[in-house]
Amino acid sequence: MGEKKKKVTIDGKELLVESGITVLECAKRAGIYIPNLCADDQLLPYGGCRLCLVEIEKMRGLLPACATYVQEGMVIRTNTPEIYKIRKMLIELFLSDHPYDCLTCAKNLHCELQKLAEEFGIRERRLRPMTRESIYDDSNAFFFRDMQKCVLCGKCVRACKEINGVSAIDISRRGYASVIQPFGDIPLAESVCESCGECLERCPTGALSIKKQVWPEKEVPTICPYCGTGCGILLGIKNGKVVSVRGDKNNPTNRGQLCVKGRFGAYEFIQHPARLKKPLIKKNGEFVEVSWDEALDYIAKRLKPYIGTGQFSALASAKCTNEENYLMQKFARAVMKTNNIDHCARLCHASTVAGLAESFGSGAMTNSIDELRDAELILLTGSNTTENHPVIGYRIREAVRKGAKLIIFDPREIPLVREAWIWCRQRPGTDVAWINGLMHIILKEGLENKKFIEERTEGFEELKKAVEKYTPEMVSKITGIPEEKLYQVARAYAGAKKASIVYSMGITQHSHGTDNVRSLANLSMLCGQIGRASTGVNPLRGQNNVQGACDLGALPNVFPGYQAVANEELRKKFEASWGVELDPKPGFTIVEMMNAILDGKIKALYIMGENPMLSDPDIHHVEEALKALDFLVVQDIFLTETAKLAEVVLPSTCFAEKEGTFTNTERRVQLLKKAVEPPGEAKQDWEIIQDLANRLGYKMSYSSSAEIMEEARKLTPQYAGISHRRLECGCELCWPCPNEEHPGTKILHQERFSRGKGKFFAIDFIDSKELPDKQYPFLLTTGRILYHFHTGTMTRKSEGLNQIVPTAYVELNPLDAKKLKVKDGDKVKVSSRRGRIELKAQVSEKVDKGVVFIPFHFVEASANVLTNPALDPVAKIPEFKVCAVKIEKI
Repeated sequence: MGEKKKKVTIDGKELLVESGITVLECAKRAGIYIPNLCADDQLLPYGGCRLCLVEIEKMRGLLPACATYVQEGMVIRTNTPEIYKIRKMLIELFLSDHPYDCLTCAKNLHCELQKLAEEFGIRERRLRPMTRESIYDDSNAFFFRDMQKCVLCGKCVRACKEINGVSAIDISRRGYASVIQPFGDIPLAESVCESCGECLERCPTGALSIKKQVWPEKEVPTICPYCGTGCGILLGIKNGKVVSVRGDKNNPTNRGQLCVKGRFGAYEFIQHPARLKKPLIKKNGEFVEVSWDEALDYIAKRLKPYIGTGQFSALASAKCTNEENYLMQKFARAVMKTNNIDHCARLCHASTVAGLAESFGSGAMTNSIDELRDAELILLTGSNTTENHPVIGYRIREAVRKGAKLIIFDPREIPLVREAWIWCRQRPGTDVAWINGLMHIILKEGLENKKFIEERTEGFEELKKAVEKYTPEMVSKITGIPEEKLYQVARAYAGAKKASIVYSMGITQHSHGTDNVRSLANLSMLCGQIGRASTGVNPLRGQNNVQGACDLGALPNVFPGYQAVANEELRKKFEASWGVELDPKPGFTIVEMMNAILDGKIKALYIMGENPMLSDPDIHHVEEALKALDFLVVQDIFLTETAKLAEVVLPSTCFAEKEGTFTNTERRVQLLKKAVEPPGEAKQDWEIIQDLANRLGYKMSYSSSAEIMEEARKLTPQYAGISHRRLECGCELCWPCPNEEHPGTKILHQERFSRGKGKFFAIDFIDSKELPDKQYPFLLTTGRILYHFHTGTMTRKSEGLNQIVPTAYVELNPLDAKKLKVKDGDKVKVSSRRGRIELKAQVSEKVDKGVVFIPFHFVEASANVLTNPALDPVAKIPEFKVCAVKIEKI
């Protein structure tokens, strides 16, 4: 039975409400307005501004509605003459030391204090003006602080602490001198502030204001184009241009919360002057603008000879919609008669798709993002979550505040280490060893979930035998993790009621990445930590639609829905739908494509929204391959490093200029809404593919992305019940969703695994393909940072993001820096067996002795010039996380 509700009377209205809600929330439900400046639905009650004072029978004095919880039989009055008089006086007190510069204030007509003054009929200042100390700080790249306009509501302080978990600012001093500022009264840009803007979003006055404030005429809900979290955003539109971004509070993934990229970096690039506006053909070594007919006719003429030869390849895109990826893989298979189709999932989570599919039957996140808040223990490995998936980082921090134990395995001291119960700094590339070590301890001490193993798994005896030799002593020697920490972690994970494993590319981007993923799956099954809320194995996908691109078949070995191209029965289903005979042989992966080009096996390449000249390993090799092609066509929104090598470049639309769907990391399918018109003659990617297919003799006649999804879902079992119509009606759908009555599936493998029984794999530790030696004594690991994304195509068009991190750098341990006689900011040369780059040194204890880190966003010093293209034998993912380099001071 549910909890008995409480009877409350508020301004004469009787309500039945559940326990744990405030009087303010109760009033909202009754349709009663109570003025306030400090209350926020996502923040803890504060009671600072006192504007929400109410009268409650049999209770002494007036009480703040935002901080008083309802009780049975309460009789509440919200707007008596006495209360009105007090509220009016409080507003006059706020105004007494507030600057009267409304006409020039960035928040004019949007200021909550201004609105309250109007509501209470306050037209002039009755109290003697009091001048507060002027503290004006414009050091932040995106917004400024004017503390003369601050009303000390505390929203900014609480948001920074309770949502982001950074606590960059606080209230200092006392009494009238109280002021909100960073620790040590330093400029905000020099503090630990991450510029997420959660403070800015909540500030009721002009104390925090965007530097380039333009108020929109309307807002269009859509999905953020960056990481795999899939945050809902509201694009603010004025005069046909995007002028602002806010978080969408109605979106269940982020509940209105955003990171710095989502709030400030998701719209500048849309109207950037460098956007491609017309098709380009290279003539005499120079690009020339041409008509769409000329460009498409030329492409069709050049591609026609390669139909059915296996000499054509295509790259789809994790930045494009599900519908566009479905059509691109269909183009490769049905039009060009080849399975040579891949995309950047190969470079980030191919080992997730392969490993989890083999272990569980499904290669995706097993639980929802929101469940992390209620986990008892979170084992985080290979994921710098607060920088790479910041809003998911907020959920992890929330879980820690609620008492969860956070265990981190990471070679770098990531920001979440500050909140970790235990941090294990392993040597890069040794993940199988420490995971086997945990399982060894769990089995030795009898902590495994015997019932779960017996009823729901297979292959246990082989696993047990395999981990027998991984004693804590042996594992400590391999990984560098102290034995006592291994014992602590093993006991805590096995003993937790709800333990969740969260990982990302620090696990997958290895020559043994699939083994890493299988090992984590082994650990979860060994302890029965899967198939329940707040448990599971949860890979955080890198890009906004990398999950969807995989789901819809942009892979060389599977059709949409992970249906094997080699399976005759499944192939016949697609042949019947598409009306052509399909190739049964799996195609080339991205890295294999580059090798095949140089071997003369691939002659033509069609790239949609990918930039391998920055994203792929061993870039010199990639450049050599792309230049060796007979024909290269690229469609993108900018003239990227890859597009510059093409013979034909086609202008496409970005996320704000198209309709369609993205699938986020938790398998949630979400609708994109077109907000603005594309620049010049740019077209949606699916329209371009369709026009080209028709010119090559294969008829396509889709009228919308919704129509494409209708075809795709009939062929894709996981998406069978997902349509644009259902999404437009507000259905929150995570696959698998087998029919239109199905509500979607937030938790996988609850009663049974997708493959029937979960499969244990006996895995032995194998070292990385290239380790430091005398010639190349340092171990390089690469990754992303908070302020840029992937190849920088979009984020480096943002003035503010570039201001914060303008150039590439290499993180170097202080002991190594001292030995090399390198100081912070010195320019160094980093070399590997494949190339060299020059960049600044950033001396930091974030990395261990002998290890260096370089972000890969910067074309002028691309980390992937150095990286090793050695492949995982199963997933064919390159080894981005480990290679040997040397460093020399310039």
